[in-house]
Amino acid sequence: MELSSLTSLKGKITVPGDKSISHRAIMFGAIAKGTTEITHFLNGADCLSTIGCFRQMGIAIEEEEGRVLVHGKGLYGLKMPSDTLNVGNSGTTTRLISGILAGQNFESKLSGDESLNSRPMKRIMEPLNFMGANVSSIMRNNCAPLYISPGSLHGIHYHSKVASAQVKSAILLAGLYARGETSVTEPSLSRNHTELMLKEFGAPVHSAFELDGTKATASIHPCEELYAQKISVPGDISSAAYFIAAGLIVPDSEILIQNVGINSTRAGILRVCEDMGGDITLLHERKTGGEPVADILVRTSNLHGTTIEGAIIPTLIDEIPIIAVMAAAAEGDTVIRDAAELKVKETDRIETVTDNLSAMGCDITPTDDGMIIHGGNPLHGTNIHTLLDHRIAMAFSIAALIAKGHTKILDSHCVDVSYPTFYDTFEELL
Repeated sequence: MELSSLTSLKGKITVPGDKSISHRAIMFGAIAKGTTEITHFLNGADCLSTIGCFRQMGIAIEEEEGRVLVHGKGLYGLKMPSDTLNVGNSGTTTRLISGILAGQNFESKLSGDESLNSRPMKRIMEPLNFMGANVSSIMRNNCAPLYISPGSLHGIHYHSKVASAQVKSAILLAGLYARGETSVTEPSLSRNHTELMLKEFGAPVHSAFELDGTKATASIHPCEELYAQKISVPGDISSAAYFIAAGLIVPDSEILIQNVGINSTRAGILRVCEDMGGDITLLHERKTGGEPVADILVRTSNLHGTTIEGAIIPTLIDEIPIIAVMAAAAEGDTVIRDAAELKVKETDRIETVTDNLSAMGCDITPTDDGMIIHGGNPLHGTNIHTLLDHRIAMAFSIAALIAKGHTKILDSHCVDVSYPTFYDTFEELL
């Protein structure tokens, strides 16, 4: 994909359904009793991997125009797959489904593509095995492929070293099949879609917070059954983030992004934009299935640098590449700390962001847990090496809109992982 700078973006758009919520709707619908109806489902590669895995375990899933029907068979209705479950490039599928599989009475294997099979899985293997599960790395490198065999699960109180929704969710899902209460305490609250949606399906989930706000605990008890729901998936704020950024940094722009999830555990990008001086207005705030939703109005702004660190990081970890692009366009310095988790995403995003922004003329320095960006230098077009990371491709597509000359996004097809119609959306704003 080759892109050039633009002088204006104006219009009204919607973005695809939330990836995290789409994954969970399929999973929870599969282990619930009855038919779960999902509208505005994200039809991206990662979520299709989740559908494929549950079909391999005997769950009928219909993909119709505008909706997905999951014919759930209850907590114990899954069947042993005849072959290795293919999780593709999806870390969410791998980690969350492992919690469900840990409670089954059959053996299973999980494997994905080369990138997925290099990502760390010890973070879920360790707590699941503490619960009595049998989860092992087939290559003995703490990565997928994973082998999961029946165990006798019991509740634990796990203190997670990182605020990770995937770790927390794997443990809570295993807790549905465990004896006694299962709890996870995090150093700060990670995205809470699992807790909100499990409550909708009838699971006994409870959340608690330390008075100083530094720790968050989610707990679950086993239950006899989950029950099918109607799920309307809000627009993914991680997908909206690219057009929020575009609206702020492209001259003479005004963009309305409709029906976006603004869950506080995911919406750190909005706080950062405001801290940087961004002109952002939330309209028609409401709730859908327990999830807060709004329309987001964005106008061109003169941004300035800021410091991003601490408890806000888990609420915007996927948005740091596009935040770095905004920082490059802003006046002054932006410092990003406490984001070492970037190193174990689809790529080492500290490295890929730094390399590509440097190639565009930005003054940026990588650190062990983030980066320092000296903003205000004009960007110029170049070849962007995405390394097949969808968020790098989309973030630097936005950078291209303010760069002098032409920018070529290599392997741009990787956006299909989370936003298959990403480049089509531009046409609505020109």
